Amino acid sequence: MSYDKVKQAAKITIGTKHATRTVEQGIASEVFVAKDADPRITIKMVNLCKKMGVKVTYVDSMKLLGKACGIEVGAAMAAVVNE
Repeated sequence: MSYDKVKQAAKITIGTKHATRTVEQGIASEVFVAKDADPRITIKMVNLCKKMGVKVTYVDSMKLLGKACGIEVGAAMAAVVNE
């Protein structure tokens, strides 16, 4: 299950702004995108990831992604940061 990868990651950035910055800086190894997040937001991230060669993994819901990140609210996306 992909949520385990999020939980086991040494460092993650949560949320659209932080994850986008991580990808732009070239330090993201993988980005998790919630299927129920707003497509107007996620399409930009998916395109950016394609451009930067970062793997995109879709997860079922914002609520579960947020929980995997250890936060109380849903998360549209999270990026695993290369150490």
